[in-house]
Amino acid sequence: MTEQDRDGVADVSTGEPKETAEGAAATDGATTRENAGEPVEGTDTADAPEGTDTADAPEGTVPEPAIPELVIISGMSGAGRSTAAKCLEDLGWFVVDNLPPALIPTMVELGARSQGNVARIAVVVDVRGRRFFDNLRESLADLDAKQVTRRIVFLESSDEALVRRFESVRRPHPLQGDGRIVDGIEAERDLLRELRGDADLVIDTSSLNVHELRAKMDAQFAGDEEPELRATVMSFGYKYGLPVDADLVVDCRFLPNPHWVPELRPFTGLNEEVSGYVFNQPGAKEFLDRYTELLELIATGYRREGKRYVTVAVGCTGGKHRSVAMSEKLGARLAAEGIETVVVHRDMGRE
Repeated sequence: MTEQDRDGVADVSTGEPKETAEGAAATDGATTRENAGEPVEGTDTADAPEGTDTADAPEGTVPEPAIPELVIISGMSGAGRSTAAKCLEDLGWFVVDNLPPALIPTMVELGARSQGNVARIAVVVDVRGRRFFDNLRESLADLDAKQVTRRIVFLESSDEALVRRFESVRRPHPLQGDGRIVDGIEAERDLLRELRGDADLVIDTSSLNVHELRAKMDAQFAGDEEPELRATVMSFGYKYGLPVDADLVVDCRFLPNPHWVPELRPFTGLNEEVSGYVFNQPGAKEFLDRYTELLELIATGYRREGKRYVTVAVGCTGGKHRSVAMSEKLGARLAAEGIETVVVHRDMGRE
């Protein structure tokens, strides 16, 4: 990940400081609150709220809609809030950035009406919404009264690390005003002190890189499941240029070109005869087998390093025959290995 994190952490691959996760100060003891689920007596199931399953409800009762699980992400500016939020988003959470605290209960209610489509919500609360920040305590009390399962994740970092990050991106601290960066950091610590004390998980990002932060978030929220990797396999033609978003590039021009076979020229690599011609060439099947094995190895490393998306570009001269046939087979192989895969043919039909 080479882009500067929005909170001001630089890329670890360049040796610059990057947004990191806080070392768990009050960490593993994330508190949970059970859903009440009290039935409402004397009501007809026909009047049940939309999205409520009444099949197993006792006659004359209406079960309450399932309340989504909630995580509130907050902490110091530059400490890694954006990275933590992106990690939860990659794990399937519905993430809302900079939501005014007063609207958090409303968001939970909307999630409860989603017929189970929004089961986990993460909300980022920071000092950009400081005029609403006083409402957070009232919102938390409201959530507790409704017995919403919630956790507060607080991202912390040392003054030295935060100053270094803000200086590296030449951005002012949101609270520094006409003062220095350290003045803004001090003001923010005072504002967030009470919330930090209430946090279920505190992560100190002073000495962590972005991958280590993701690992900590995965450990807390991914459960026993391995984080999912999503792959895009894209065929393309070299004469139209390399795909700018490619992570890996495969060159199929070592195979004979069906373009020079008159009866195959009008068709694409989606055609069975064209695909058969390509994979009957020496080295085609061996290449597919070995590159699939290589991608399996790479996928394991990507998951370990917190990378969730990969684009594999498969090229030939025009992006019509060889690359299309190879992309289809490669995509099927990856899908069979449990990797969520989409196959895209960028240049097919351009000639």
